[in-house]
Amino acid sequence: MSVTPGIQFRNVTKRYGADSDAPLAVKGISFEVARGSLTTILGPSGCGKTTTLRMIAGLEAPTSGQIFVEGLDVTSLGPAQRNVSMMFQSYALFPHMDVLENVSYGLRMSGLPRAVAREKAGDALRNVGLVGFDKRLPSELSGGQQQRVALARALVLEPAVLLFDEPLSNLDARLRREMRDEIRSLQQRLQLTVAYVTHDQSEALAVSDQIIVMDHGVIAQGGTPQELYETPASEFVAGFMGEAMLFPARADAAGTVALGPLRITPRQPVAPGAVKVAVRPEAWHVGPPGHGLNGRLAKLAYLGSNYEYTFETELGAIFVVSADLGRVLSLGSDVGLELADHGVSVVQVS
Repeated sequence: MSVTPGIQFRNVTKRYGADSDAPLAVKGISFEVARGSLTTILGPSGCGKTTTLRMIAGLEAPTSGQIFVEGLDVTSLGPAQRNVSMMFQSYALFPHMDVLENVSYGLRMSGLPRAVAREKAGDALRNVGLVGFDKRLPSELSGGQQQRVALARALVLEPAVLLFDEPLSNLDARLRREMRDEIRSLQQRLQLTVAYVTHDQSEALAVSDQIIVMDHGVIAQGGTPQELYETPASEFVAGFMGEAMLFPARADAAGTVALGPLRITPRQPVAPGAVKVAVRPEAWHVGPPGHGLNGRLAKLAYLGSNYEYTFETELGAIFVVSADLGRVLSLGSDVGLELADHGVSVVQVS
């Protein structure tokens, strides 16, 4: 028996402006978000990811196509009729209201008695770890605490779908990691259906059941974090999903790819001819010269948990991340570079 998706897009297009020559922001995309799962819509600025999220929320109307939330066609419904909550990048808290009033506001506007609304708001605050903060104003909270209030305000409405638009972009690195983990833990514990927009690849990898990578209004690839990182379908996805260097190479009739003196067997069959090899910085093994690809160390940087090296090779400059802190190379060192089984993918030239 098939399960109704939490969100479904069927050939959805969005054009801004009535003119048929106006550019398309979203170009006939189709995808599903399973109930109780978190899907991240990822891509560079201008790729259409925020427009897609706003169409789920009902803040933008599609030019064509259909949008379903838990099996209900919501294409022509307004935001209030969709049972969807959206958490904005700015949090949008009312500065003159205390925390409990902010969280209960939506319930009060829907006609719920004040006492019931406040009780539900208190439960939502407990869910996000803000017990004892009821009477504080937003100005008395840290950035992370403000975000938790915004999250509680979205959760208290018990939406079928929860939407996040760049929720962590205003936080510092440490708090961003903490809140990322908090959102993921909450989503899994409460079995929420979530669509999450970000431009941060590491954030997407950390929180997602599914990632949809968008490029110029189309879906470049969708799949699990591991699928997109390890088996990208195109040059764009290979270069966008985490840090990777792309090298031109050729595949022979047997499907083996030659990258200088190195030989690579792709995970998936590739046609003979020109290809690109995407190599993650952590995929290089540094050994003695004469093994694999010869290189000479031109730059190094110590980052605490690893070293970053740049080697000059016949393939050009190669960036390597090494966690081997017990063996530190000096500038000018000659080495041999070989490739691990992970972090290397081959894509056809687009």
